[in-house]
Amino acid sequence: MKPLRFRPAALLVLLLAGMLLAGCHGATPLPFRLTNLTGHMPQLEFNLTSDEDKPVSAADYRGKVVLLFFGYTHCPDVCPLTMAQLHVVMKKLGAQADGARILFVSVDPARDTPAVLHGYVNAFDKHAIGLTGPSRAVEALVKRYRSAFTREPSSKDGNYEVSHSSAIYVFDRDGNPRVLYTPADKQDDLVHDLQLLLDQKEPT
Repeated sequence: MKPLRFRPAALLVLLLAGMLLAGCHGATPLPFRLTNLTGHMPQLEFNLTSDEDKPVSAADYRGKVVLLFFGYTHCPDVCPLTMAQLHVVMKKLGAQADGARILFVSVDPARDTPAVLHGYVNAFDKHAIGLTGPSRAVEALVKRYRSAFTREPSSKDGNYEVSHSSAIYVFDRDGNPRVLYTPADKQDDLVHDLQLLLDQKEPT
């Protein structure tokens, strides 16, 4: 069998294609321990209100590694436990934690005003920011990342609970989704993957 031969023009096309593919996927994929979301979900995008009662968007957190978590302040168990765990994670990161932000998005905007959220997130960690907004905006963000929540029927005293996902979505400094952390995962694996992302240079 004769060896394959490429014409110079054809070889150039192949080389350019290879360079484009390398540019799209990165020269060296990061060795994540958690579920890798790279290329499987859209960039971080939203327009909401912060716990300081200021309008914010995803662009305000570019340059930071973002941990996105959907919850609510009246949550009896999952939310406080998760926030407490994230505080431990931030402690383990040490000085690197300043390059990360925990975005706690309320799925109960009717009760979670900016003031309520401010007291809640600050009780856990200084790197946490509470986000709220119109129901439609919150629902759109939840659907964007294939999450879900359901408001349970109110009790006689008017109180109610909200069933919601407990997953945490981690985005890199450019707002790209990178890994997914769930309660079944090891805390040290989250610390490991965050360190990888925090070691990357900030976008210019």
